[in-house]
Amino acid sequence: MDWQRVWYGNSPWALLLAPAAGLYRGATFLRTLAYRSGLRAVQRLPVPVIVVGNLTVGGTGKTPLTIWVAERLRAAGRRPGIVLRGYGGSARSWPQQVRGDGDPYAAGDEAVLLARRTGCPVVAAPDRVAAARALLATADCDVLLADDGLQHHRLGRDVEIVVIDGVRRFGNGRCLPAGPLREPLGRLRSVDFVVVNGGPALGAEWAMRLEPGAARNLVDASTRPLADFRAAGEVHAVAGIGHPERFFTALEGAGLRLRRHPFPDHHPFGAADLEFGDERPVLMTEKDAVKCERHARPHHWFVPVNAAPDPRLGEALLSRIGGARAGQEAAGDPGVPGLQGSADL
Repeated sequence: MDWQRVWYGNSPWALLLAPAAGLYRGATFLRTLAYRSGLRAVQRLPVPVIVVGNLTVGGTGKTPLTIWVAERLRAAGRRPGIVLRGYGGSARSWPQQVRGDGDPYAAGDEAVLLARRTGCPVVAAPDRVAAARALLATADCDVLLADDGLQHHRLGRDVEIVVIDGVRRFGNGRCLPAGPLREPLGRLRSVDFVVVNGGPALGAEWAMRLEPGAARNLVDASTRPLADFRAAGEVHAVAGIGHPERFFTALEGAGLRLRRHPFPDHHPFGAADLEFGDERPVLMTEKDAVKCERHARPHHWFVPVNAAPDPRLGEALLSRIGGARAGQEAAGDPGVPGLQGSADL
């Protein structure tokens, strides 16, 4: 089934799946209620925790924003560490300490990318609390970033950031499986920052765009401006991310003519996936590149992207970290900011 058409189009399957979506919403409500009532314990950590996540399934730009937040924290003199699930990783034991030259098939492609781009300590584990404790036990960090941890309520957090695709936004507005929502839209009322990647920012939302950088060769690490690839006529564009069309559109915005090759998110690339019967340049995302390096040939390149949110977001975030933690300690509140609104169905 073409889920993108169901969630973002006018497919009749959305109505047929509405009962299943109702069950999903009910399960979400009960799970949230368990944490709000204390039936399930929220685990607080001795340092502030910032969660960067999605309300929808698929890519919205949260990983580039996580990198940006880590850079702003370090520029402010903080010592950030990063925890994440390690989606797609096949490690036999968790948590996994992740390095920039680590195996993306063990700990996941996003974990390796974050370690490589930020230089921060990174630990991956399906249990984010275990990942956070392992990180604090081995690294001198005074703030933690949780990439894609919005629905992992067991991990206490001081600040929640939700990243929205500014073009697709919330699709048909339904919960899984009838729509793309992981939680009902009422959840947005309780998060600290709503960041919109592309498209207009509405109301209290914060605008962000992704800026592609110069292409980098997977074999010799040389760089070339994207404009240089116009002379090739057509190039192959490879993307195994949550929303490949965003990558393709960015390349076309640089004046390139493409042969599109979309793959599923976190696709385990093999050499055959990068062979198209010619020697035209192959441009891919940076997340895909960490898995394709072992198959690299001289005409393989990746295009890094940098998040460029409203510059005032950094100051607001730093202020919120101190204010949130100080307020909770004064009130003796061990809870998770934001949970009060997630039960709004």
